[in-house]
Amino acid sequence: MLTDEDKNAFKGYSDWVEGKMMTEGHIRLMENTLGLMGEAGEVAEKIKKSLRDGATVNPDDIMKELGDVAFYVTGLANFFGGSLATTLVMNMDKLESRAKRGTLKGSGDNR
Repeated sequence: MLTDEDKNAFKGYSDWVEGKMMTEGHIRLMENTLGLMGEAGEVAEKIKKSLRDGATVNPDDIMKELGDVAFYVTGLANFFGGSLATTLVMNMDKLESRAKRGTLKGSGDNR
């Protein structure tokens, strides 16, 4: 679980992300969603090139792109009234529940 100190750090990041948002309402929702997809695609593209072309994966480049992914995840969480901390706790709870029930493998949201 996240400590209160962790949650405060994530709240600071969530607040910082809010200060960087340049759009509002439906446009923001679309921008953040497309931004998330684009940045996740950049991570995938770097990995793909390493497989296809034998290119070396630069860990710093991957981490920078993952930071961009985190930015858009946080923006979307904020948009829906949550936070990065809320999102992480919900994900940890979901995966712990699946692990306890032996349903980490498989498909479907409600397994």
